[in-house]
Amino acid sequence: MSFHHRSFVFDAHCDTLGDAVEMRYRPRDLTQWGESGFLDLPRMEAGGINCQIFACFPGLTRLQSGATAGALERVEAFYDLMARAPDRLRLIRTARDLAELTADGPIGGILGLEGAEALEGSLRRLDTFFRLGVRNLGLAWNARNAACDGVGVGSSCGLTAFGRDLVARCRELGVMIDVSHLNAAGLEDVLELSEGPVIASHSNARALCSHRRNLEDDQIRAIASTGGVVCVTFIDYFLTDEPPATLDHVLDHIDHMVQVAGVGHVGLGSDYFDRATPPPELDSGEKYGAITDGLLRRGYNEEEIAKILGENLRSAFLETLPREERES
Repeated sequence: MSFHHRSFVFDAHCDTLGDAVEMRYRPRDLTQWGESGFLDLPRMEAGGINCQIFACFPGLTRLQSGATAGALERVEAFYDLMARAPDRLRLIRTARDLAELTADGPIGGILGLEGAEALEGSLRRLDTFFRLGVRNLGLAWNARNAACDGVGVGSSCGLTAFGRDLVARCRELGVMIDVSHLNAAGLEDVLELSEGPVIASHSNARALCSHRRNLEDDQIRAIASTGGVVCVTFIDYFLTDEPPATLDHVLDHIDHMVQVAGVGHVGLGSDYFDRATPPPELDSGEKYGAITDGLLRRGYNEEEIAKILGENLRSAFLETLPREERES
């Protein structure tokens, strides 16, 4: 078994559940190696992915109306996938569940809401999603919601009162706060309120690519100061201002973040979805080992690479998740 496949690989973000339910496109059977798409269970297994955060994004047409229902469709798609592949996929609810994962499988799935739109301004809905297994909350997508503003709004508004209550409730429950897509003022508020690790599940370095979704160096350092992790994403327009991107662009962002925040605070968040545009060297989940090979060529040792591949994220989630299963 290669070093990559012996390592614990933790991908902080994919939109694969959307590929399974979107009616505008042919729904995919994620138990099978699909002809299209970048990530499904066979590709995760071939790529050595041991833990995957599955985004439950409501869908663009549901952001303003029906966001809860849209997110629930993704949650149901995960449960359906798990029922059809019980020996290959398990839901991670607790720190114990995560600690028990091994390189031999099954893959651990963490459910994450992408945007507080899914809560429609209700903390009780967070409790409901928690009971269903949600353990990661991306506060924003690109738009405004009841908790905060995403980067697409262009505002300097921080968290709302509901947003502050939401952060506090996530901490009480054991739900990770995810700041990808959040505007700068909201991120500052989250860091001020933080009592534990915060992650950016799919955000790159603004110093290397000027996209509004990428993070400034001081933001990367601030997330690291919480014990958190910033996760490099593979999508070309987050990697370079002059696409197409290559594997070297991914490695450059990893290098930069390691220099800014330290190797203990960098991870990976592919952002794979059916219409994604990753570098050709990473255009399918089974090619994940290319990152390991690239880091070895750049002089990283195995301990450092293991941290980037997944140990950093696992440590942050072990600190955040509830120890044992409990009612909210």
